[in-house]
Amino acid sequence: MGVALVWFRDDLRLDDHPALRAALDRGLVPVPVYIHAPDEEGAWAPGAASDAWRRRSLAALAEALAQRGSRLLMLHGPSLGTLQALAALTGAEAVLWNRRYEPHIEARDTRIKRQLRQAGLHAESFNGSLLFEPWEIETKQGDPYRVFTPFWKNALAQWRLRPLWEASARLPSPDQAGAPDGRHLDAIVPETRPDWDAGFWDEATPGEAGARARLQAFLAHGLEGYAQARDRMAVDGTSRLSAHLHFGEVSVQRVAAAVLAAEVPAPDRERFLAELGWREFAHHVMHHYPHVVDQDLDPRMADFRWARPLRTTLDAWERGRTGVPIIDAGMRQLWQTGWMHNRVRMIVASWVTKHLRLHWRHGARWFWDTLVDADLANNTQGWQWAAGTGADAAPYFRVFNPVSQAMKFDPQGEYIARWLPELAALPLPARFAPWEHPDLLRRLAPRYPRQPQVDLAQGRAAALEAFAALRAGREG
Repeated sequence: MGVALVWFRDDLRLDDHPALRAALDRGLVPVPVYIHAPDEEGAWAPGAASDAWRRRSLAALAEALAQRGSRLLMLHGPSLGTLQALAALTGAEAVLWNRRYEPHIEARDTRIKRQLRQAGLHAESFNGSLLFEPWEIETKQGDPYRVFTPFWKNALAQWRLRPLWEASARLPSPDQAGAPDGRHLDAIVPETRPDWDAGFWDEATPGEAGARARLQAFLAHGLEGYAQARDRMAVDGTSRLSAHLHFGEVSVQRVAAAVLAAEVPAPDRERFLAELGWREFAHHVMHHYPHVVDQDLDPRMADFRWARPLRTTLDAWERGRTGVPIIDAGMRQLWQTGWMHNRVRMIVASWVTKHLRLHWRHGARWFWDTLVDADLANNTQGWQWAAGTGADAAPYFRVFNPVSQAMKFDPQGEYIARWLPELAALPLPARFAPWEHPDLLRRLAPRYPRQPQVDLAQGRAAALEAFAALRAGREG
């Protein structure tokens, strides 16, 4: 039998895996290989939280392959040289993988594909991550979209569910191809220092089985009522599938098919599918405008007067010590769990880019290092949306009021009390804006900051003044 290297990347599953399926359909012995080469990812090498998740996901994939009679070869880069050496050792005739869409990785993979083909190997990539390839949806003029609603309307008109695929209970062994042993997981993604990520795993289980379990739990308990519950911070009203989707532990096709088949009110189903649509849109924008991972999509913001970042300001924000409870609760949740509720992400991002008037890159970098679901397209476009600099962005003059947002989406202050236990004794009005109740704050929460980093009204006014100055400069 012939041999194919199946190069696993951010597709750490077996079911609905196009590259693995292609190898098996062609009668080839698949040699599953993972190559750890973070230095090839440019300025956006994986952060610490991502690596913590990846380590457990790789272990789960290795176990799943072993149960099927196969095994995962875990190796270090460089990717091209490693693939070439492994192909020569095993006599592989093909190298198959599922595509990634980060600009630096796209360019690298293009070079790898070209050089493998020049060496006489069959090199082929597949869509294993998205409902649509980023280049498949375009305007009537043949241009990429910059606004979500028409993008998603067009996408829905073209959408056809693909057949799902289950991997066989037994897979051919790479030993048939003389594959080497590879390296131990500890040599690929070292274990984190004791207990650093312990809180991550209270509600999350990396790997394909964990992803399937989370999907089933969401279908059973979270999809009905999702349209309203998704914004409620204190309830388990979101799917919590973001990290599983980012690492490819479950296919987006499987998630979409399950949601479409669920017997729930149409608004709940449509609202969740639209969230998948935003994920598609972020990848669409990143593919067509690759500079957005570091620069504003809207060139008119290039001359905006951002504030100079002070380390003390960033430290207070990163540690959840801004003095604004909903901001600090979100930042504490992020640090302790590697995840933050989406509504809180928007409030936090608005605080950083509007009230503190810091460039979105500062926030995006911290999220990149601390989120287990850190995805380059979603992360940078989410921050640009909040900052008013990206595609279909909230206008810069839209400034979230963190107090009113907390009162609306955490009306009983439960989310705040959970992540800021030092404020749990405060009555509700004080829990949202403790600086307005100095006596209560001093008596019941003496260690919490007495004032916000910046006065809310003054911060908003300064942001609007800077935006007005930008407009005046353009029009002058």
